[in-house]
Amino acid sequence: MAKNWYPVIDILTCIECGTCVNFCSHGVYDKSKAPAPVVIYPDGCIDHCHGCGNKCPMGAIAYVGDDTGWAPPAQKEKTGASDCNCGCSCSSETKNASKRLTIEYLYLDLCTCDRCIGTDAVLEEVISVLRPALELAGYTVDYRKYEMATAEIAKQYHFLSSPTIRVNGTDIFGNVQESDCTCCGDIAGVAVDCRVFEYDGKKYEVPTKEMLANAILKHLDAIPGCSCTEYALPENLRRFYAGKESKAASTCSCGCSCC
Repeated sequence: MAKNWYPVIDILTCIECGTCVNFCSHGVYDKSKAPAPVVIYPDGCIDHCHGCGNKCPMGAIAYVGDDTGWAPPAQKEKTGASDCNCGCSCSSETKNASKRLTIEYLYLDLCTCDRCIGTDAVLEEVISVLRPALELAGYTVDYRKYEMATAEIAKQYHFLSSPTIRVNGTDIFGNVQESDCTCCGDIAGVAVDCRVFEYDGKKYEVPTKEMLANAILKHLDAIPGCSCTEYALPENLRRFYAGKESKAASTCSCGCSCC
C-alpha cells in the first residue's frame, strides 16, 4: 500500500460520473458519496497504479508522488490544451468556458457550528435568487457543497478555513480572517478558529445576503485556476482534526459531527 501515492481530483473538471469510484476496488474512494469522487482512504491506493485515471473520461485525476510522466488519456485527446502537465484544470479548453459558474461551499460542520449553518442558509437563499437571472444570461450554474470531514479531504480541496465559498475555484473573499469558534472548539475539544468575513469595514461571522451576492457577481468571469500550487494544511485545522479524532471513541447516535 502506498503512503505517498494517491489520486487527487480536479473538482473543476470532474463531472461526477462515478467511473473512478466504481472502478477502484481498494476502498480509496468513499462509495457512500458516489458518484462524487471523495478520496477517503489514500493509503489504499496501489503504488504507481493509474487505473482510475486511465478510466476517467474528463482527465480529471492526477496522482500525488507521480514521477512517471503519465498524463490522463482524456487530456491527451483534447485539442487546444496548454503545455501544463499538472493534471489540473489549466487547459485552454477549461479557461474558455467563461459561461460555466461553479459555486462551491466548503465547511466543517452543519450540525453544530453556527457559522457554517448560518452561512449555508444565506448562500442557499442567494443562489436561489441569482440562479434564474444568471441562467437567463447564459450561465450554467453548478452549486456543490462539500463537508471537510477529514484532513485528507481538506488537503484534496486545498482547504484553508471554514466556511469557504469559491466561484470557479477562486475564494470569493480572498484573504482569510479568523476568530475563536466555540462550536468547532466543542467538536474537537481544543481551541479552534473559524472564518470571519469583512464587508464595508465591518466583520461578520455569518455573511449577509448583500455581501454574498456582490462577491459572487464580482467573480462571474473568474477563470478556473490551476490547482497545482503547493499546499500545507493550516495548523488551526491540524488541531481541529487531531482533536476530533481523539474524541472519536465518544460517539452518539445523532448522526452529526457533534461527538
